[in-house]
Amino acid sequence: MKIGVIGSGIVGQTIAGKLVELGHAVKVGTSDTSKLEEWLSKAGEEASVGSFAEAAAFGEIVFNCTRGAGSLDALQLIGEANLNGKILVDISNPLDFSKGMPPTLTVCNTDSLGEQIQRTFPEAKVVKTLNTVNAALMVNPALVPGDHTLFVSGNDPEAKATVIAILKEGFGWKAVLDLGDISTARATEMLMPLWIRLWGTLQTPMFNYKLVIGE
Repeated sequence: MKIGVIGSGIVGQTIAGKLVELGHAVKVGTSDTSKLEEWLSKAGEEASVGSFAEAAAFGEIVFNCTRGAGSLDALQLIGEANLNGKILVDISNPLDFSKGMPPTLTVCNTDSLGEQIQRTFPEAKVVKTLNTVNAALMVNPALVPGDHTLFVSGNDPEAKATVIAILKEGFGWKAVLDLGDISTARATEMLMPLWIRLWGTLQTPMFNYKLVIGE
């Protein structure tokens, strides 16, 4: 499968590297191709680099791995034509670091970044997931022992099923919970203030939530 990854930071490089490892052809979209020279030299023949628009046009599925504060601007540079009809996996979080740590959310309670992206690109099939865990854990959940929970939100059932298959069969996730439509992304994005506080308390980002259901 051809997959476009938008964003060349740690998350983008981690996701793209895993997808190449799984046998997919992956093009990473970046505003600074020199940033990926070392990564590209190690990633393999199925990896390539281009602009945001080129990566999105290349991909049958597109992963948004940009920083949440700039995600809408980055995606708008791509253009609707390069996203229409495609699954857009949104990993971003709407974090505002302008006043230092801990960051606040640019949107919450009655809206979410996932919903804003879906409204901006109504013909795309936005699936929100992976935004509640550390980048390394995204593609290797076994780094935290036992079964722990990953959440998925989105309006299109078939798109979610495709993404869940990648998460389970490709990335190794066992417990994936479909929360419902894209409005449920509000909940997972609003977990980030708690996640950041837990990171500070635990002194490690290698943790996750486990959903335990009583009888």
